[in-house]
Amino acid sequence: MFLGILAHKAESAGRLLIPVDPRDTSRTCPECGYVDGGNRDGEKFQCLGCGHTDHADRVGAWNVALRAGLVLPNVA
Repeated sequence: MFLGILAHKAESAGRLLIPVDPRDTSRTCPECGYVDGGNRDGEKFQCLGCGHTDHADRVGAWNVALRAGLVLPNVA
């Protein structure tokens, strides 16, 4: 119900709503895709797979954007 109301309001405002599963977004490395609860220590994110470091909130936002298809993933 909530998503329906939100989608209607977004459409009325000329915006697009893209639902995204938020699960593990701040524990998944946006560089290599490695998922581990140990990647995050409070606000600090450090990937146990590749060593990438960043702020956990930034990593979460980056992963939400990746899942929504709003940014292209890094491809080696």
